[in-house]
Amino acid sequence: MYLWMKALHIVAIISWMAGLLYLPRLFVYHADAGAGATSETFKIMERKLLAVIMRPAAVVAWITGLSLAVQGGLFREGWLHGKLALVVALTAVHGYDEMLAKRFNLDRNEHLSKFFRFYNELPTVLMIGIVILVIVKPF
Repeated sequence: MYLWMKALHIVAIISWMAGLLYLPRLFVYHADAGAGATSETFKIMERKLLAVIMRPAAVVAWITGLSLAVQGGLFREGWLHGKLALVVALTAVHGYDEMLAKRFNLDRNEHLSKFFRFYNELPTVLMIGIVILVIVKPF
């Protein structure tokens, strides 16, 4: 059962990361779109990405990840503590994405597309740190 849980965890992470990397890219284009039909299309895309992919994937990633850590007795491992800190930060990014999408949905975006281009790199940096901690286990 452990390997099935691990496989599900990896699938959930891939799905969640796809959304975390794609949503800010949508924000870049949405910020440049202005009002009108294109903006309404972006609102639908952002809403569906969050509801259908990102939220469920995040929940599954958390549940399976914690289950794997419990089953494997990994809470004594220093690398897991570092990974969990980065996953909490990634979850905070997700929360901020939710807030940004809500602002776009209400036509209250306050950022230029340039902000979203830089913001888009944050999930990538966190993901790199997580992968290094899981694979290398430096401590």
